[in-house]
Amino acid sequence: MKQLNQTCTWHGALLIIAALVITSCASTGMQRSQDTRTTMETMDNDIQEASRQLDATEASLEALMRPSQTDVKQAFESYSENVEKMVAMEKKFAKHAEEMKAKGIEYFEEWEKEGNEYNNPQIQQLSEQRRAALGKIYDKIAENSIGVDEAFKTYTSDVKEIQTFLSNDLTTKGISAIAPTSEEVVKDGNRLKYAMQDLQTAIQNARAEMSQTSSN
Repeated sequence: MKQLNQTCTWHGALLIIAALVITSCASTGMQRSQDTRTTMETMDNDIQEASRQLDATEASLEALMRPSQTDVKQAFESYSENVEKMVAMEKKFAKHAEEMKAKGIEYFEEWEKEGNEYNNPQIQQLSEQRRAALGKIYDKIAENSIGVDEAFKTYTSDVKEIQTFLSNDLTTKGISAIAPTSEEVVKDGNRLKYAMQDLQTAIQNARAEMSQTSSN
């Protein structure tokens, strides 16, 4: 009887351990999915913030360049404030973009590894189909990310250099001299904003596909 109790206890312990292992694996997969969605949400928010800051920086630069500007010093200070915000925004954007990329790679690599461990071929096939479908949607993020980081860095560098130039020559002739360059930078900012919006759409599509709730 004692041996039977010990056997039952041992079997019970094995069942508990097995359940914990399965739960741990499931939680790990869910956590990776949640982490990936979180980084995408962060990037979505960054793009919205960056878009607003691009508009504000453009407006302050155009105000500074305006021939009828009566308070050049105040206009320059406003522009400088927006440049500093833009610089901080670019650094945050680059950091979060790298985090999103890393989480995405980890998510799909681990999914592929776990997908090869199924004993049931139908479940394995379903896993591969879902991973491929989501991967295709997620790939759009990478496609739309091409050039965005570099364009953001270039734009930030340009608005900062305009600020530096004018800090040394905040005169009518100095403003007039930098005006053509400023116009090109404004155009670059608009192109950057549209590229970011395309990236945002790709992120939002991937987030919707990975959502744990259904709109149906």
